[in-house]
Amino acid sequence: MPVQVQGEVLSIRKVGAYNAMTVVAPGMAELTRPGHFVAVQVGGPESSMLLRRAFAIYDVKERGVYGGTVEFIFAVHGKGTAWLAARRPQDKLDLVGPLGKPFRLPAQPVTATLVGGGYGSAPLLPLATALRERGCRVDFVLGAGSADRLFGQLDAKRIASSIEVTTDDGSLGHRGRVSDVLPQLLDRTGAEVVYACGPMAMLKAVSEQAAARDLPCQVAVEESMACGIGVCMTCVLPVVGDDGLTRLVRSCVEGPVFLGDRVRWNDIGSLPPDVVGSLNAAGGGH
Repeated sequence: MPVQVQGEVLSIRKVGAYNAMTVVAPGMAELTRPGHFVAVQVGGPESSMLLRRAFAIYDVKERGVYGGTVEFIFAVHGKGTAWLAARRPQDKLDLVGPLGKPFRLPAQPVTATLVGGGYGSAPLLPLATALRERGCRVDFVLGAGSADRLFGQLDAKRIASSIEVTTDDGSLGHRGRVSDVLPQLLDRTGAEVVYACGPMAMLKAVSEQAAARDLPCQVAVEESMACGIGVCMTCVLPVVGDDGLTRLVRSCVEGPVFLGDRVRWNDIGSLPPDVVGSLNAAGGGH
């Protein structure tokens, strides 16, 4: 079960275009698994910003001088994240976590390819460590619009057997997108499973490339998650269930990790007529 903590900011630092914040959050670190996220109250007690901001957990430390800590990565996109970036050590933060369903780990050693876009690579780094501890080979593909928007390249080099880097502007690595280099990497390494986190368009491309090779693929989606506990319904997307029927599921509760071939990428943001419960679905409205 997640916990709610009045945490204290331990540190905040710039990492390229992003901010890395570490918060003392006793009782949260030991519950966290790769793929979990934390929901942070922003704006302070007098703010009109009622909705929390969700961030994938990058690192945890269960014990230490300050007690358990949680670290997450974020970019400034609006007033909420701008307020968060202005916090300083010893400031208080209200956090709820860990939330969501984490990545599922293989029972036996496999060759795994991890694909991250921008700071979407943050939850993949602890996942890579967990995979290596299980005897898996890990290969990385990291992509971003520009070199300053890559995250975790040095960490990935320390963990992985190989790493490919792409940037849209060619400022580092291959010019282009992760989907340009992924097929060759999958074939060269004999990948048996794919994990990915990043922008939705990237996840769609990665899922399709994995499906074309009949590879299982787990993706952590980056949908807007306002409440983080499944109440507000702002983060729903169409996913095909084990019974072959499509349902609108909540990214924050049923996800954020899904099987890539189950997500109906082309229908995100819409209400497909065959969704269970829709008036247009077979038997709907009767």
